Amino acid sequence: MSHSWTLSLAGLPAFLTYFGVAIVLLLIFASIYTQLTSHNEFALIRQGNSAAAVALGGSLIAFVLPLSSAIIHSVSLLDFVIWAAIALVIQLATFFVVRIFVPKLSQRIADNEMASGLFVALASLAVGTINAACMTP
Repeated sequence: MSHSWTLSLAGLPAFLTYFGVAIVLLLIFASIYTQLTSHNEFALIRQGNSAAAVALGGSLIAFVLPLSSAIIHSVSLLDFVIWAAIALVIQLATFFVVRIFVPKLSQRIADNEMASGLFVALASLAVGTINAACMTP
């Protein structure tokens, strides 16, 4: 019995390493994303702004999709970090492309226009899904 327990924990160091790096990368993405937008997501969310919560939440999930794919398909920690950086750039670019189609996007989100928040979230998720799918060998 103890032998199978030992084997089940054999991957724990790798798990903790990848999990820790992934959380740090998610925090980096969130920090960069919230600094690049013209509105203060966390202040708006604290005020009950649903559009900001949906937009930010969707963007975070959209980044995590390719991040997860990079973990699954990477051959090393460095490989994972490189693909995560690519995902980060693509997901940040998505926000700027969405701004082309939705004028005054940050103001609309600050004004709690749910349609704008949803569009950012769903466009980000669409790109994030494609991004994740492209990260296969």
